Amino acid sequence: MAGIRIVDVTDEASFVLIPPCADPSFDHRTCDYWEDADRGLKAARPSWLEPAPPPAERPRTGNPFLDDAAEAAANPFAPASRAPAVNPFARDDDALAENPFAPSRTARPRVAAGAPRKLGLLGRGLGVFGSYAKVLLVDDVPAAYAQFGPLSAYPRAGRLRDLYPQLPEAPLPAVITCIATTREARRQGRALTLVAAVCDDLAGRGFAAVEAYPERGAPEDATSAATPEFWLAAEFAMAVEDDRFPVMRREL
Repeated sequence: MAGIRIVDVTDEASFVLIPPCADPSFDHRTCDYWEDADRGLKAARPSWLEPAPPPAERPRTGNPFLDDAAEAAANPFAPASRAPAVNPFARDDDALAENPFAPSRTARPRVAAGAPRKLGLLGRGLGVFGSYAKVLLVDDVPAAYAQFGPLSAYPRAGRLRDLYPQLPEAPLPAVITCIATTREARRQGRALTLVAAVCDDLAGRGFAAVEAYPERGAPEDATSAATPEFWLAAEFAMAVEDDRFPVMRREL
């Protein structure tokens, strides 16, 4: 029996597991179609996979009022010291202490600086929501990919949803914007397995419903949201019937 493992995309190590699209002109790793309602594209953009360059150093002008403190020692307006501010409530011989009445803060997970642009988009909610994508592996080979999250993370989904005033306004659903398998993994139920895991995860995060917005008539390899028939098989119901963009919904 094949070993199935599902991984959350939260860092560069998991980002590289995202499988290629069946049609090489598209790329999950550079797609911002759902994140950008006006200019988003599904197209493959290899430059997006390159690490972001570090900020360029500002050229030195010799003007002490423009250059940084290291080269502007004569700048009378620059602070003389970067020492921490004095705590007026601490004794002179005490180290600065944390406020004992404030809850301790734990560092929120975040995507490292310089990560690929798409990973930055997927990591926007790590500190509050959690992961926005999962990869299903079969015997450690990536076979399926899903992108999901709160409606607020995907403006194109929100705009599409606005077309149907009959949809419930509260509580707002989570959305699954993308579900795809590799060409080799087709017709094996991998995408259905991944959607079930995503729905269980979203229920655990407190969502009462999840929606998907397939496009009727789109080529199988060119659509990010599958077909209405796929979502029916995944235990979704037809919330809005439409000739182009029906709305599929599952109560959690």
